[in-house]
Amino acid sequence: MAVLAAAAVSAAMVMPVNAKGSKIESGIYVNDIDLSGMTTQEAKDRIEEYVASYGDAEITLNAVNGGSIVTTASELGLKWGNETILDEVENFGRDGDILRCYKELKDLQHQNKIYEVRFDFDKSRIRSLIEENAGQYNQEAVNATLTKAEDGFHITEGQAGIVVDTDASADAVYDFLTDGWDGTSCALDLTVVVEEPAGKAEDLAKVKDVLGTFTTSYSTSGKSRSANVANGCRLINGTTLYPGEEFSAYEAVSPFSEANGYYMAGSYLNGQVVDSLGGGICQVSTTLYNAVLLSELEVTERYNHSMIVTYVDPSADAAIAESSGKDFKFVNNTDYPIYIEGTTTDDKQITFTIYGVETRDSNREVSYESVVLETMVPEEEIIYADESKPVGYCVVQSAHIGYKAQLWKVVRENGVEVSREKVNSSSYMKVPRSATVGVASPDEGARNAILAAIATNSVDQVKAVAGAYQAAADAAAAQAAAQAAAQAQPQEAPPAQ
Repeated sequence: MAVLAAAAVSAAMVMPVNAKGSKIESGIYVNDIDLSGMTTQEAKDRIEEYVASYGDAEITLNAVNGGSIVTTASELGLKWGNETILDEVENFGRDGDILRCYKELKDLQHQNKIYEVRFDFDKSRIRSLIEENAGQYNQEAVNATLTKAEDGFHITEGQAGIVVDTDASADAVYDFLTDGWDGTSCALDLTVVVEEPAGKAEDLAKVKDVLGTFTTSYSTSGKSRSANVANGCRLINGTTLYPGEEFSAYEAVSPFSEANGYYMAGSYLNGQVVDSLGGGICQVSTTLYNAVLLSELEVTERYNHSMIVTYVDPSADAAIAESSGKDFKFVNNTDYPIYIEGTTTDDKQITFTIYGVETRDSNREVSYESVVLETMVPEEEIIYADESKPVGYCVVQSAHIGYKAQLWKVVRENGVEVSREKVNSSSYMKVPRSATVGVASPDEGARNAILAAIATNSVDQVKAVAGAYQAAADAAAAQAAAQAAAQAQPQEAPPAQ
């Protein structure tokens, strides 16, 4: 009998292990969610629903100067962080040796088994939110600066900044939300750091030596181009650059808009001279380039023009262009701050002077030589017929000689050359003389005449024929205007009878 009883007990203790489609045992909870009798999928859905219910909880991230970023848990990527407990729930009382399973189920009859859900978040989303929004509240460090007046330099003290540390803040927010957050709305302080301004007043006080100065003339420029040159010079004037800092001419003078002081003027585009906002700005960057070279600062980016310019020698130019991504950049590679002064005069001279602390030997002289390697003279002429313009219209573009050139830095000590170093190589395209000529006319004879002139491939011939027709059109217009004015005169009243 004893043997039979033992066998019966053993049979009763045999438990199904991981039975397919089995229900979760009664008395098993996740937090306050009763999972009794649910399938694994039902339990999973219910827990995920529970986690998502906290998604609307408002989380405020306090930044700098009273600013804050208000978001929600769902926006920070709220999710279920310990899904492995679902395996434990599913296998409770069914996985392991028979005696342990039997004990787990017996204990469950007297006390519920409660698992705790853990929240998790998307750390990359937390970081992105801080990076994209905290900057507007930052108090950036303000560097001490120089201002040059007639009585010399004046120093404006800098100011320390207080800014959000994005990486440290993202770590702190993530740690709190995954460890100490109770699912309710909360406010957290982001991690901030103090940024000291670059340079000290005593460093700026040493800036008084002329490191390099260069002047170009724009005396042949029209009113709009002259205004653009003066405006670009003004935007750069007064720049203080600390050791190791890089200066971008494009960033300093852009955007090229009327609001930023620019006018339409001629500039190079695809081998043509076209009007654009800011035309002439490259004379500003070119003049600065030469002052930088004489100061022996480190040039980090420089491009030549597509066609030759007349205000400096070949290879001594520095173009900037928004459309082609051209910029002129240099680094203050000295051990002291530098100050850039830009001036223009009434007789249309632009000058850049770079001040700093002179550490070069007084017997050392630096100069630059332009060497032309090849000259390419365009021999042909090009004529464009424009069906949208009337006969008489003619715009002529001058030819541009092509060059291949190099710029060399020459160093002399006590008047004796000690080194010669190539600075750059530049290629300038040759562009033939061209004319754009109108050919539209209701007069077939006039149209044929201008087409015949175009067939000669002579710009001067086309210019002469178009000029004759334009003169005739101007005379006819003047006569018509005079007749209209005469007809508009009031008639004298007849004498009284």
